[in-house]
Amino acid sequence: MTKDQLPVEKNQLLQVTFEDLTHDGAAVAKIDNFPIFVQRGLPGERATIKVVKLKKNYGFGRLMETIEESQHRTEPPCPIFKECGGCQLQHLSYEGQLKHKQKHVRDVLERIGGITNAVVHPTLGMNEPWRYRNKAQVPFGEEEGGLVAGFYAERSHKIIDMESCMIQHEANDEVVQTVKTIAKKYGIRAYDDQKHKGTLRHVVVRYGKITKEIMVVLVTKGKELPNKKNIIEEIRSSIPNVKSIVQNINPKRTNVVFGDKTEVLWGEEVIYDFIGDIKFAISARSFYQVNPEQTKVLYDKALVYAKLTGKETVIDAYCGIGTISLFLAQKARHVYGVEIVPEAIADAKKNARLNHIENVNFAVGEAEKVMPWWYAQGIRPDVIVVDPPRKGCDEAFLETIVNMKPDRVVYVSCNPATLARDLKYLAEHGFEAKEIQPVDMFPHTTHVECVALIELK
Repeated sequence: MTKDQLPVEKNQLLQVTFEDLTHDGAAVAKIDNFPIFVQRGLPGERATIKVVKLKKNYGFGRLMETIEESQHRTEPPCPIFKECGGCQLQHLSYEGQLKHKQKHVRDVLERIGGITNAVVHPTLGMNEPWRYRNKAQVPFGEEEGGLVAGFYAERSHKIIDMESCMIQHEANDEVVQTVKTIAKKYGIRAYDDQKHKGTLRHVVVRYGKITKEIMVVLVTKGKELPNKKNIIEEIRSSIPNVKSIVQNINPKRTNVVFGDKTEVLWGEEVIYDFIGDIKFAISARSFYQVNPEQTKVLYDKALVYAKLTGKETVIDAYCGIGTISLFLAQKARHVYGVEIVPEAIADAKKNARLNHIENVNFAVGEAEKVMPWWYAQGIRPDVIVVDPPRKGCDEAFLETIVNMKPDRVVYVSCNPATLARDLKYLAEHGFEAKEIQPVDMFPHTTHVECVALIELK
């Protein structure tokens, strides 16, 4: 379709009814089957929109006026919601968010995976869906010579200066503001990613929800941190529960937060926290779930789906720092965890020792290579648990599952689209998805986690 053949024109005002939300929270209106995506609209609403950008097969619009509001529309409580790109759904009631996430999972499973028989349960939400994040990583910048710290504006590199974020734990907010005040006092310059100059790139805060322990990580461009001693002393005296102050050095021209070198400036190398009864050591760069309350909900559901009686051998692929492995080990005969990141496996072994859990073994490597080697040693898994990154499982790994023929696969997913694709592959090779449980790990954002129960036919 050429631009002349499109059913709409740029800058045209249109009255539309929104049909759905996309995976990133934009409302969808259709003119003669031509989709137009509009931020902050909601399904069922009638609105006036202005067409602001056109592509060959779709366009973008701006919401000008809502004529008929959705019953689920609500006033976003955050004062910078419209500028900040951190949350996408604060204008949708929490009940509406949970329903949308269930519908999104069901639609994606059907469209991509051809899966229509599996039960998709209502999304498990939080009683208090605010202040849940135990980790903040906040970039620093400068405006008119002064330091600013906050999240990036939507689809831009402009930092929205903020004093508070409603999905961060209050302790994280306090630490970020304290570091900003101290850095200003000692004239620390923010890193400028255009000029590749300056000192302070990010502050990362890690907070133990149960232990109340705090780690402060200063991410700098180089090893040099002016007035380092005074800054450490002021952080210590201003933040009562701080247990660890760390400097991470990231000299590269990159938007990746962490560099390769990490140095403890004061205190411990790790802080501790609990998920359920299991204690975890968390270092500056450890992967640890940011919403521990919902992580327990997620892992409890994975345990239910694993149907463990104490006699089973379980393989936990993509095991990370051993979070799911250690949960499973409480009910399984033996658990084998595999992960490609050596530092994560080192953390997993430490966490097993910390909790005196001995019926686990951890190995570094690609799951599709390590698992056949285990199989050759006579290890026959009754259950395989997978918790892959957003890109889902490699086909070689799925083939390994098919060859090992476990009774059950429990698939923990952070991306319904790749979950649907992988379930389709397993369905074509003798497995059947029985149930999918969405869990709201990140309220007010479009992200949804799922646990799927898959059984050998």
